[in-house]
Amino acid sequence: MPRLTKIYTKVGDAGMTALGGGQRVPKDDLRVQAYGTVDELNSQIGVALAAGLCDRPDAELKRIQNELFDLGSDLCFVEEDKQKWPLPQVEQRHVEKLERLIDEMQVVVGPLENFILPGGSVGAAHLHVARTVCRRAERETATLAREQGVGPHVLSYLNRLSDTLFVMARYENHMQGVPEPLWRPGV
Repeated sequence: MPRLTKIYTKVGDAGMTALGGGQRVPKDDLRVQAYGTVDELNSQIGVALAAGLCDRPDAELKRIQNELFDLGSDLCFVEEDKQKWPLPQVEQRHVEKLERLIDEMQVVVGPLENFILPGGSVGAAHLHVARTVCRRAERETATLAREQGVGPHVLSYLNRLSDTLFVMARYENHMQGVPEPLWRPGV
């Protein structure tokens, strides 16, 4: 476990930062952008949790936050360095767990019969924001993967997580008894 004895170091003042393996890169490097957006996603999930959610999403999101730290670790190391250090990484089992969760919640909320707008309850609205941040993380990671490579399950995890957050927002509205805001074209 990393131990931070000092929060500021001043070594990033010139716009550079270190990857997990020690390589110095610009702070706007594709890899830094990808894991930075994953960090933003984790923070947005924290906001949703702080707003108060139903038991099931609450418990699952706390687990997912830990998985996002693993995913961030996966992203902050170049692929060659992952052979040198034992790092937590997202695996196929994490993707499959998200799929089971989606299926479970989908049974409760039923099929989507119309496009919905982000919103409803406060918790659902926060989950929709988290979903959009997750989609951005996925896009940035896809760009990174074309340039430098990423862990084999990172993109599928982010893709499935955005779907999970969407279904969780619907589930949250359902459990709170708040109607889903429906898209009304041309209004």
